[in-house]
Amino acid sequence: MQHTKSFLMIAALVIGVTQAHAADPKATIADLDARLAKIGAPRVEGVDKVADKEVPAIYFGQRKINNNFDVVDGIRKDHQATATVFVKAGDEFVRVSTNVLTPEGKRGIGTQLARNAAYDAVTKGQQYCGPIDVLGTAFDACYNPIKDGAGKTIGVSYIGHKK
Repeated sequence: MQHTKSFLMIAALVIGVTQAHAADPKATIADLDARLAKIGAPRVEGVDKVADKEVPAIYFGQRKINNNFDVVDGIRKDHQATATVFVKAGDEFVRVSTNVLTPEGKRGIGTQLARNAAYDAVTKGQQYCGPIDVLGTAFDACYNPIKDGAGKTIGVSYIGHKK
C-alpha cells in the first residue's frame, strides 16, 4: 500500500511539473531552438516567395524553413504554443514559418514583427521574454535572435502561450 501511495504522489508530481513546464515560455523557446539546431546551422541563402513577398531564404542545415511548417507545428502539438521563424529582411523581420493564424484563419506568413519590445531586444542580439500582442492576441512570449556562423542576426525564433 505504501508503494502505491508513493507511486501516486510521484506520478502527481511529475504530471504537475510537466504541465508547469508545458506553459513555461523559456522552456518552450529552448525546445524550438533545439529542434532547429538539430537540423543544422542557420544561414541565409538566396530569396524565396513567402505569401506575396520576396524575402531572404533562411536555412537550418540543408532544410529551407521558408514555407516549411513541420517544426512550428510540432511546437503547437507538444507545448500548445504558437511558434514562428522570422527572417531578417532589411530592418524588418518577416514571418516565413508560423502556426500563428490571421483573423481570416490563414497562417500569418509574410507579416512582420511589430516594432515592440521584442523587436528592440532582438535587433540588439538579445532575448525578449514577456507579455506581447501577436496579430491582436495577448501572449506570454519569448523571442530569440537567430545568428549565423559569423554572429550576425539573420532571423528570430518566437514562441507564445496564449494568456
